[in-house]
Amino acid sequence: MDQEIEKVKVLIIGSGPAGYTAAIYASRAGLSPVLYTGGQPGGQLTITNDVENYPGYPDGVMGPQMMEDFRKQAERFGTDVRYGLATQVDFDSNPRLVTIDDQKQIHAETVIISTGASAKWLGIESEERLNGKGVSACAVCDGFFFRGQEVAIVGAGDTACEEASYLSNICSKVYMLVRRDEMRASQIMQKRVMSNPKIEILWNTETDEILGEEEVTGVRVYNNQTKEKREIQVSGFFVAIGHQPNTGIFKDYLHMDSAGYLKTIPGSTKTNVEGVFACGDAQDNIYRQAVTAAGTGCMAALDAERFLAEKEST
Repeated sequence: MDQEIEKVKVLIIGSGPAGYTAAIYASRAGLSPVLYTGGQPGGQLTITNDVENYPGYPDGVMGPQMMEDFRKQAERFGTDVRYGLATQVDFDSNPRLVTIDDQKQIHAETVIISTGASAKWLGIESEERLNGKGVSACAVCDGFFFRGQEVAIVGAGDTACEEASYLSNICSKVYMLVRRDEMRASQIMQKRVMSNPKIEILWNTETDEILGEEEVTGVRVYNNQTKEKREIQVSGFFVAIGHQPNTGIFKDYLHMDSAGYLKTIPGSTKTNVEGVFACGDAQDNIYRQAVTAAGTGCMAALDAERFLAEKEST
């Protein structure tokens, strides 16, 4: 016997600041949203210890606690928060068809995508073990904790240069670990880091191990030309080798850039498919902050509300 397809007005795919904010606005508008948390309920902030740059938390807040607060607020207004992962979509179908965990099917009048992006990591054991204890993939988020200290950053693109420059304003010294003898970054960004006296670029250099038991105390690197190893004393280790948006299941239907970030119509969260909206890090490859994700989550809910109101009036 075929499983009955559930019908919802607003389906939110993914949690985190964007998804939960969309849920708060949609539920307060009486749209009875259903939110599926995705594979990492709460998103990237659940692996972030201290959040000090989100307004309203004067003493800072732990990332997991902040996401718990967001979830409770969404539920308070009637959001149906469910654990599950969207595994397939059919946006040719109208209402839009979304499959959860390869089993449950939902027909949604509107879909809000807030699936986020995941930082790319080096893939070494010490990186995972010390994540949040000196290892970070966001200099803007966590650089402040290392003011006056020496840090290292891995990467050779514009983002790595930007973050190295940002860290140089806060930290006493920044070691930039570049795998090749040249950078991928634009000329202007390269010039900026090369002329900065607080940034030391180590060419042909790769990470062997991040040192420390309870927190980062240093990094062991090796020169991939000479094979020579050395240890550098640092208290922070930043990975800036890119992010991967969690948008793979939408590739047959939605416009995205070469990196997989969803494209939205400027000034809105509308995608190229009517009634489907994108917010947060799934469509933002520039700012990638909790506060900007929350802002676009609000926009997506308002866009969905207007879409439904116009649909009902015709």
